[in-house]
Amino acid sequence: MDEEMITACEEDGTPIGIATREEIHRKGLWHETFHCWIVEIEDGLPYIHLQLRSPDKKDFPDLLDISAAGHILAHESVMDGVREIEEELGIEVKFEELIPLGIIKDQLSLQNFKDNERCHVYLYKAAQNLDETYHFQKEEVAGMFKFDFQDFADLCIGATERIDSAGELATAKTPSQKSITLADLVPHGESYLEQVVKGIQKELG
Repeated sequence: MDEEMITACEEDGTPIGIATREEIHRKGLWHETFHCWIVEIEDGLPYIHLQLRSPDKKDFPDLLDISAAGHILAHESVMDGVREIEEELGIEVKFEELIPLGIIKDQLSLQNFKDNERCHVYLYKAAQNLDETYHFQKEEVAGMFKFDFQDFADLCIGATERIDSAGELATAKTPSQKSITLADLVPHGESYLEQVVKGIQKELG
């Protein structure tokens, strides 16, 4: 598999060159990513879908994550990021169907891994049940769980420490993960999740 080439940039988004994914994370270079959070409306109530990362993933295996996300490659525009949804989840979504939540900076520093992202964040509000529609990319995704959105928001802002899933969306065999804390999620910068849930709340009305 060819090494991903990514545009490195300043914190304000000004491009400064092209680097490999490994170099981006080793040096902590700013770069741009695509994040799509899927919220399904069921019987008038919103449920957020969290991706369970494959146990084979190099970074953060077996943790819950954004519904679909990925790096914007050097030859791509932000609009091309929508490919991540089809590649990872097997559902076709047009860029025009996404609701922009803005650019949220997300910074994380771990041993040998420095992630400085300018995240182009979007909401996909699904009016239909997606359970039978998902077809997961097994190398990336082990399954999907849904959570009451307000429960998830409370977890992200620190109003509660543990929440229970509202169901396992299983087109792939996944562990029976029902009760989670923030430790079960891929780690993010201090305010990233809080900004995301506030943006989604605003769009849900």
